[in-house]
Amino acid sequence: MSMKTTKFFNNEAREWVLIDAKDKVLGRLSTRIAKILQGKDKPTYTPNALVGDKVIVINADRVRLTGRKVNQKIYDKYTGYPGGRREITYKELREKNPTKVLYESVSGMLPKNWLGKQMKKSLKIYAGEQHDHIAQNPTVKEV
Repeated sequence: MSMKTTKFFNNEAREWVLIDAKDKVLGRLSTRIAKILQGKDKPTYTPNALVGDKVIVINADRVRLTGRKVNQKIYDKYTGYPGGRREITYKELREKNPTKVLYESVSGMLPKNWLGKQMKKSLKIYAGEQHDHIAQNPTVKEV
């Protein structure tokens, strides 16, 4: 009787994927980006290894929200000091840093460990049409 072996795909080639966020709903777009970063869209998915593709997102400032979230959604952070809770609305954050909205949304869907930090490094977000990764020859993916 032979022993069962588990296949590990930790040496998989990671490709570059280009996603256009123009007129896409924030949450639905974020879940699809998180799935690509984790490698869950590949048959070689391994939960304890970096097998996901690297993602370039363009037009992040053109992402949209449904309902009244534009005025009601609040992002908060804590400085570490007593009374150090800081709040900022979606509208203010989008004016200040339009890429941060999508980054926060995707990072909340990734694992909260070393692997999640590596996945976040594989995510490049740009507010406009231009990006710095033409040399990587990314494949355009419709999400």
